[in-house]
Amino acid sequence: MDSNISEITPINGWRRQSPQPSLPEANATVPIKKGLGFWRKMLAFSGPGYLVAVGYMDPGNWATDLAGGSRFGYTLLSVIMISNLMAILLQSLALRLGIVTGRDLAQACRDHYSPPVSFVLWILCEVAIIACDLAEVIGSAIALNLLFGIPLIYGVLLTAFDVMILLLLQNRGFRWLEAVVITLVATIGLCFAAEIIFSRPEIGGILSGFIPSAQIITNPQMLYIAIGILGATVMPHNLYLHSSIAQTRNYERTPEGKREAIKFATIDSTVALMFALFINAAILIVAAATFHTSGNTEVAEIGDAYQLLSPLLGVSGASTLFAVALLASGQNSTLTGTLAGQIVMEGFLNIRLRPWLRRLITRLIAIVPAVFVTFFYGASGTTQLLIFSQVVLSMQLSFAVFPLVMFTSDKLKMGEFVNPLWRKILSYTVAVIIASLNAWLLAQIFREWFMT
Repeated sequence: MDSNISEITPINGWRRQSPQPSLPEANATVPIKKGLGFWRKMLAFSGPGYLVAVGYMDPGNWATDLAGGSRFGYTLLSVIMISNLMAILLQSLALRLGIVTGRDLAQACRDHYSPPVSFVLWILCEVAIIACDLAEVIGSAIALNLLFGIPLIYGVLLTAFDVMILLLLQNRGFRWLEAVVITLVATIGLCFAAEIIFSRPEIGGILSGFIPSAQIITNPQMLYIAIGILGATVMPHNLYLHSSIAQTRNYERTPEGKREAIKFATIDSTVALMFALFINAAILIVAAATFHTSGNTEVAEIGDAYQLLSPLLGVSGASTLFAVALLASGQNSTLTGTLAGQIVMEGFLNIRLRPWLRRLITRLIAIVPAVFVTFFYGASGTTQLLIFSQVVLSMQLSFAVFPLVMFTSDKLKMGEFVNPLWRKILSYTVAVIIASLNAWLLAQIFREWFMT
């Protein structure tokens, strides 16, 4: 960090000028040709939203969705829907910040707050990324174990090579990375479309599940899973990621060019996150239709779900499809998680390292605790760790959401692109709801600790 930098005259509402473009090797590298029609231009802007959507269907979601569906049936579908709507709003703010200011959220925090505050925010964000990567790495390891019998500890170590895949793809251009991610997302979607057909869920139960129930608040176990779903759905690191990769398009850096970029990037993000809503809802629906209705209400471990799916559904390939989707999800999430880690480290600390070294450091930050956890807890403890990691993510969320809402609501920073009053009220309402739920959950956890 530039601890030697004293207070500098504010520039457009910032304490200091941003030092370099966000994710410099990919910034403005995807051309947007002039004269394109609406659909071709939308296609040119499509891609970043799916990299962001990956974080909304990672293995951490699987653990919370499986637990919610098996224990409480379709009831928590409303939580998935509300969380997804919150995600659409917050991701639109993230891309707006990146496109308008030319800063990602990490750079914006560094250029707004004092060095000590910025450092604390960086530490909190790294904790969130470790928690997220823990879920992704363990999810990939579980999938490799289920499909090929590879021991969990070796599966975790294999995920270290994801950083090499990311380097290879980005060296070929950012569009290659987007294409691989979208292919894996489509694989997950097809697998779960088949699982829904196999499980034959109750349409009435699904529709009623999307209607919020007061029981979610009054039942402590249900609320714990619900906040875990919130933490798994609205990811802190995705806000940093999106504010950066929205700048990979080579749009004109004029008010008109930025306005057009915001419009098409928002369409891309919304469509991709609606697909993530389908995936998350599908996991919970399959768990409810297969496990809850058959009395297997304690199925929360991914391995147990794999073992029971084919026998309960009477379809021999159901378990294999489940594991294939899990592997695709884990691989996708580790790629985008590593990218987010690089953005956060560069943005908060303003460090300049070679791309391969930055990504290797980011990967090791996640791999080391994952190896430790897997070695000591093995398969039996992975599910509880997955759910707990999502609760940790939810706890960190406010430290990304409040700065994001504040920056995009600041007219000096955003100019004509500042949030209108309705979006400002809605954004702060979402931020307060998230913070309030997290505070309640913390109080419950501490109360249980003291009572035991």
